[in-house]
Amino acid sequence: MLNADALNQLRQLKTDIKENKVVFPGTVKSTNGRFGFVALDEGRDVFLPPEEMQKVLPGDRVNIVEQEADKGKTQGVIDELLESNLSTFVGRYLVKGKGHFVAPETPGINRWIYIPPKERMGAEPDDFVYCQIHRHPIKDGKGQAKVLRIIGKTGEPGIERAFTLANFDLADSWPEKVQLQADGLSEESITGHTDNREDRTAEPYVTIDSPGTQDMDDALKATPNATGWTLSIAIADPTALIEPNSPAEQEAYKRATAIYFPGEPLPMLPDSISTRLCSLMPDVPRLVLVCDLQVNNDGSLGEYSFHQAVIRSKGKLSYELVAHLIEGREDEDINALPDDVSNSLDQLHQVATALRKWRSEHALLSSDRPEFRLRLDENRRIRLIEPSVQNEAHRLVEECMVAANRCAADFLGQQGKGLFIQHPGLRDDRADNIRKLLEGYAPQLADIDASTADGFKALMKECEQLDAEVPVKAILSRQLARAELSAEPAPHQGMGLAAYTTFTSPLRKFSDYYVHRLIKAALWDAPITPLNKDQLETLQATQFKARQAANSLETWLKADFAKTLTDEPMEGIISRTVPAGFFVRLDCNGLEGFVSCRDLDGKFSFDPITLRLVHNKNGRIFQIEQRVTVSFVGVDDERRQINFKLVKAEEITTGQNNEGG
Repeated sequence: MLNADALNQLRQLKTDIKENKVVFPGTVKSTNGRFGFVALDEGRDVFLPPEEMQKVLPGDRVNIVEQEADKGKTQGVIDELLESNLSTFVGRYLVKGKGHFVAPETPGINRWIYIPPKERMGAEPDDFVYCQIHRHPIKDGKGQAKVLRIIGKTGEPGIERAFTLANFDLADSWPEKVQLQADGLSEESITGHTDNREDRTAEPYVTIDSPGTQDMDDALKATPNATGWTLSIAIADPTALIEPNSPAEQEAYKRATAIYFPGEPLPMLPDSISTRLCSLMPDVPRLVLVCDLQVNNDGSLGEYSFHQAVIRSKGKLSYELVAHLIEGREDEDINALPDDVSNSLDQLHQVATALRKWRSEHALLSSDRPEFRLRLDENRRIRLIEPSVQNEAHRLVEECMVAANRCAADFLGQQGKGLFIQHPGLRDDRADNIRKLLEGYAPQLADIDASTADGFKALMKECEQLDAEVPVKAILSRQLARAELSAEPAPHQGMGLAAYTTFTSPLRKFSDYYVHRLIKAALWDAPITPLNKDQLETLQATQFKARQAANSLETWLKADFAKTLTDEPMEGIISRTVPAGFFVRLDCNGLEGFVSCRDLDGKFSFDPITLRLVHNKNGRIFQIEQRVTVSFVGVDDERRQINFKLVKAEEITTGQNNEGG
């Protein structure tokens, strides 16, 4: 046995080791494999081997110790769990022998988690369940979970939507206080807010939307004048009926945006507000915030002003009807329109044409990419995917909204602060690759400084007409940074504008709703609860999560629909390339599927500069926007990924077709 002195020496040794140990704080990053990384606060990534990754969860804050591994490399060893933010997750309930587990669907948790007998809530094998971490795996790598709710089984109608809501922690019902607030509003509430507002109920405002749209938030009219037109954009004004910092406003901030899930949207505001009392329905008085602006003959913007008003829409018009009017087609519904509405629509078309011409010359227009509409059956699964044609009426509305939003951005910029949407152009971490791309394939553009707003705009405009060996503009477009919310005005490089914001969808986006509050506070001293920097970041993160949720559900539904495809050849273009293969978007329905390099003859290398896959021996190339013919081979249900087989591809080096691998 050790004597007292020896024990004291041992304790001191342990203390010395602990005090001399160098630990590094960081955040756990997961991968598709069993290993992971810790992104250290100092900027480095440290490899976590599988046995260490078992002790942590994605996003955990930890202290690690670095130690030597094979071939002179280092790896991390978990020293201490500082914080774990992953509390709830969804997964599939599994039984193996006597053990009950959940297989998480949350990316990065690549293990089954044990569920103790008392925490199973009667779940059965293959149930989708909503769970909570019951015991963190930090001690021994063996975490535990408990079932909070059974979501349902595969194949049940609407299970995809229910699962997505649970997976992204999205509420499908309203808190009691929000519902009570909404129920307390009525048509009389509108009447009570008409004082001190301009009466524009006699003017020929109309809404232009899809036939099924119920939350109509913009109405338009235009009149000619000596130097162009007066364009008037009336936007629904929910801030008139919703008190600042009230339960409905707090819930709208929490949701950040309406999510347009296929078949059944998830609204930002209760239906009684968004589709009834604030929706600009025809033939009823509605409260609006109006932007009146001068559009000059060359499409430039002149003076503008904002007004609180009451309108009475003269019609809910469809895009198709307005497009027919623009094209001069004979239509009974067109003939039934009042003269003042027809005249206004004709002027709106002229305004939009001028606005678009100005933007094409002085700013940047987004490319028209084919869009598709998902039609669901009674089981809430896709029965049909059909093209969604963008016509002149869509472009008319788009130009009017962009013009109004530019005015709002200019106004807030004059106040020195507000809420803006900035876009920094190309990603900073791709600067070297982009420079090499231009030097190699468009040397005449290599001296343009794309890090500046003017330089980026010049580069993208020059690329439109560029005749190069690779699709330079398409490559650049896939390396753009993400747009961000900002309290300070900054360029929106993606649109080629000095500043931009949006206020034209206040029933659907909280950022637009908040811009209404800002404009009213500046012009009419209306009350407002300002958003601080942290709240702005949270709002942006919630918007991003909403897009992820919508994409996740759509991907699932499309993967299931793909199982109805035959093996008949289908044409499409390569939409994205990765080292393991390339994705193809079909012309007929917009579905995207993956062609693996494993299914092609020979080995390919990925070029991060041109985003090409190049055959190591014969030089065969696959690149974005290349036309290919593929056939359907199956669906990876775990990844919900559609898989294709290459039938033939446009030969981009010789102009001849090659048979697929």
